[in-house]
Amino acid sequence: MEQYIIRGGTALNGEVEIGGAKNAALGILAAAIMTDEEVLIENLPDVRDVNVMLEAMIQIGVKVDRRDRHSVVLCGADIGDVNIEYEYIKKIRASYYLLGALLGKYKKAEVPLPGGCNIGSRPIDLHLKGFKALGATVTIQNGSICAVAQALKGRHIFLDTVSVGATINIMMAASMAEGRTVIENCAKEPHVVDVANFLNSMGANIKGAGTDVIRIVGVEKLHSTEYSIIPDQIEAGTYMFAAACTGGDVTVRNVIPKHLEATISKLLEIGCDIEEFDTAVRVKAPARLSCANVKTLPYPGYPTDMQPQIGVALSMAEGTSIVTESIFENRFKYLDELARMGAVSKVEGNTAVISGVEKLTGARVSAPDLRAGAALVIAGLAAEGITMIDDIIYIQRGYENFDLKLRGLGAKIECVNSEREARKFVLMVG
Repeated sequence: MEQYIIRGGTALNGEVEIGGAKNAALGILAAAIMTDEEVLIENLPDVRDVNVMLEAMIQIGVKVDRRDRHSVVLCGADIGDVNIEYEYIKKIRASYYLLGALLGKYKKAEVPLPGGCNIGSRPIDLHLKGFKALGATVTIQNGSICAVAQALKGRHIFLDTVSVGATINIMMAASMAEGRTVIENCAKEPHVVDVANFLNSMGANIKGAGTDVIRIVGVEKLHSTEYSIIPDQIEAGTYMFAAACTGGDVTVRNVIPKHLEATISKLLEIGCDIEEFDTAVRVKAPARLSCANVKTLPYPGYPTDMQPQIGVALSMAEGTSIVTESIFENRFKYLDELARMGAVSKVEGNTAVISGVEKLTGARVSAPDLRAGAALVIAGLAAEGITMIDDIIYIQRGYENFDLKLRGLGAKIECVNSEREARKFVLMVG
């Protein structure tokens, strides 16, 4: 079982290149099978979730030509099965995007109920409501969602709550429905816009992505395209907080600063210096950060995927901070692990009160989910002594070459497979 072992206490300095957005890639990969022609996707992140998605697509007959690590050519002309196997899909929640894509193209789909990180209840009722509104009959049988329609017809759909997944899924299905669809109370995240732009590049007619009302005129078929995925704002934010927590000076490159506004705002509030460029952001941090209050909200608010990272920063900040999680109810699991490193916090419902300590100390901890795992790596980089992180398979779901990129910034971190390798690392770093 792989682990990260970290010798903390080194300020991160230098530049790091940000890869393609995982969350956009998963939606775009699903949408790519909606044409029978070849589609080239570039700036594809080489992470576990993306690779599992590609394996699932191969299983139903999609031709996948991995040109290199970050580009792939897909062709959905010979899809022979609209039933995705559970073995692939239990690993990633984004499996449900194949439901909207297959339903839009073939008017039928069967996909197992999704897996992914255990960060709280994430019901898919809004997805199903949207499919039903478009004319599909939806049932759940033997642990799978089955959707079938004689034809999909455009409708006016209001989402009861803002949902990224439901917005993308309904948008895909509606892009090949008859007539006009209006989706209200949509998610506005950058990866929603990216999926819409990708579909439009294949001939879809989608307007309003990035606002709370999306208007779609269905088309009969989609065509081939070449498309480059946007940079990953969450990966970028993670390195920005790594700089903040270690008192470093890091420039993240290949980013869209507009997508990072909420993260930048909080970094400024806790005392960091920020420089913005056209495609880069530089973060310089003082020796001690300041406390702040944070509430996660749908985009353009502060992202839930960046909540554990700022939680680590606030655990070392001067004063007491309050973090309110309004998206997922189980997103504070990392605080129990952080307590092993000396952090002081109290959780009541969806609110955590974090009392900053002067320093964290190394300990053995476990990653409870993707973003929490990355946050614990940040804690290990900032802490005194040695930190061991178990269950890093969660982290590998969404971060490409995480340890390698951190070492490029001066971090003392290694991915090890045995106690012997761990001891060797400790002897090497002193």
